[in-house]
Amino acid sequence: MSTCCFNRGSCRAKNEVISLFANADVIVNGKRPWDPQVHDDRFYARLLADGTLGFGESYTEGWWDCEALDELCFRVLRARLSERVGFNKHVLIATVTSICLNLQNKRGARLVGKTHYDLGNDFFEAMLDPAMQYSCAYFLKSSGLSDAQKAKMDLICRKLGLKPGMRLLDIGCGWGGLARYAAQYHGCEVVGITISSQQQQYAQKWCQGLPIEIRLQDYRDISEKFDRAVSVGMMEHVGHKNYRCYLDAVNRCLHENGLFLCHTICSNRSSMSPNPWLTRYIFPNSMLPSVSQITKAAEGLFVLEDAHNFGSSYDQTLLAWEGNFRKSWARFQGSYGERFYRMWRYYLLSCAGAFRARHVQLLQFVFSKHGVVGGYASIR
Repeated sequence: MSTCCFNRGSCRAKNEVISLFANADVIVNGKRPWDPQVHDDRFYARLLADGTLGFGESYTEGWWDCEALDELCFRVLRARLSERVGFNKHVLIATVTSICLNLQNKRGARLVGKTHYDLGNDFFEAMLDPAMQYSCAYFLKSSGLSDAQKAKMDLICRKLGLKPGMRLLDIGCGWGGLARYAAQYHGCEVVGITISSQQQQYAQKWCQGLPIEIRLQDYRDISEKFDRAVSVGMMEHVGHKNYRCYLDAVNRCLHENGLFLCHTICSNRSSMSPNPWLTRYIFPNSMLPSVSQITKAAEGLFVLEDAHNFGSSYDQTLLAWEGNFRKSWARFQGSYGERFYRMWRYYLLSCAGAFRARHVQLLQFVFSKHGVVGGYASIR
């Protein structure tokens, strides 16, 4: 291809992207905080060819910057610009792979533990609140991250009706913060399971002296009975081929009058493919379920007693994490490097924009096995 042809193609791509962004009130190289500043003209063709994957990768590689990255992503998603770019090869490959393979089988499920949750307990301590909650906080009446995370844990415990002596299963227990809260404030005996060895080690040490057992265990291997079960931020790692298997495992381990609370991010549309950028760089083999996929998988296993959407709180949660990450970065810069810094900020801020745009949701479902006699009283 001649230089002249290449330049004409580059100009066409640039003009197309500029026109595309204008639909979201975004001006390339503009002066407002959400206007992207492009440093490398290859960005335009890459965005059109690779969609969301190219958008995230080109930012990580320093091809463009944006002062208010979260607001840019909010505007792009709110205007549904990705639908105008069209289907690309990365979405096609991810969809075909997800249909043909069970990426979240026992072996595949461990990958996210090793590559993400085992990044370092000190790293997550610096980013999260003191209770080490790596899921959406509940900002309804709380202003700070710590209080909002306590409000989230309290909300979960009240929705489950936890009482002293109850046995609680915490699937995907993280660093043990919710298990500690349930044991300390509600007198429960808790079994927490995780696929991250670093999370297990941290939680075991942190929960010493309490009636809590932390196991390195896959949810498919649970075989005993519990009064209550909770799953916070776990359904996103289950995969569409395993939704029924997952809920069946929970059903098997609950007593007949038991309750199950599932706290999960939900997509607005049912899909069998992951977000190409997030699954490649942040959460391997992750996939957001839709409300209909969850409720369909629950048919014949559970009665849906309550559904509560507070996805707007995730915007605030992610911004708080990003602020903590930025403030503590000097401690980790030598170990992780500049590319990781850009990647991690893109992850947190693009997700904040997605929740602000209501492109994705955060829901808490409360399920019973046979229906609560007299009805379940919704708690907010």
